Order: sequence, then structure tokens, then C-alpha cells
Amino acid sequence: MNPDEILQGIQKGFRVTLGAASTLAETIQDSQRREETLARLRTDPSGLADDLAAKGEVTEQEARAFLDNLMAQRPAGASWSGPAGSSSGPTASTGGVPVAPPDIQADLKDLTEQISAMRAELERLRQQGS
Repeated sequence: MNPDEILQGIQKGFRVTLGAASTLAETIQDSQRREETLARLRTDPSGLADDLAAKGEVTEQEARAFLDNLMAQRPAGASWSGPAGSSSGPTASTGGVPVAPPDIQADLKDLTEQISAMRAELERLRQQGS
């Protein structure tokens, strides 16, 4: 197995995870769609994985475009200035890496926990379907 195949496998796994997280968020809100997705997981897991990878690829591209747009709007050489009057820019303690304000850090932590919970639920559903 060459390194390109390994990288492609990792990338596909990442995209399947993104697509699964997105689909899980959508199916939690729609019981009919949840049943359809679970039925497809039982009957065509490979096809579902391919669809999730495609959805993950779109999500990845949208996220990259959003970040690129955000970075393009930031003036060259500007550091993070945080809320008015605060100074949350790079410091010696962070090695020159900008630190997000506490409210954004809390949001990121919450989102990370939600993704972890979705992954656990997905794994539980996979094991339940086996």
C-alpha cells in the first residue's frame, strides 16, 4: 500500500465522519429521515458511506471557503483583538499563536463534545445494526 492510498483512506474517513455528523444533526430533527438512514445503513452501508463522504467533502469545502473568506477580510499583519478593550492577541505564553476569546473557546468545546456524542451514538447504532 503506497502513501497516497493511505492518505486517501484517511481523507475519506475524515469526510465520512463530517458527512455522518451533518446527517446525524439533520436526522435527529426528522424521525422519518432517521428511519430511512438507519434502513439504508442496514441494507447498503457501503453506498451510505460513499454518500456521507460526498456530503463531508462538500462540508469541508464550505468550511475552507468560509475560513478563506474570514482570513481575507482580516487586515494583513493584524492579530486577534477580541472584544472591545481586551487584548487577546498573541503572547509569549502561546508561542505567538492567536488565542480565541473565552466565549469562542467555550463554543468550540461544546461543539467538540457534541461531535463526540454523535460519533458515540453512530457507533452504538452500528453495533446495534450488526
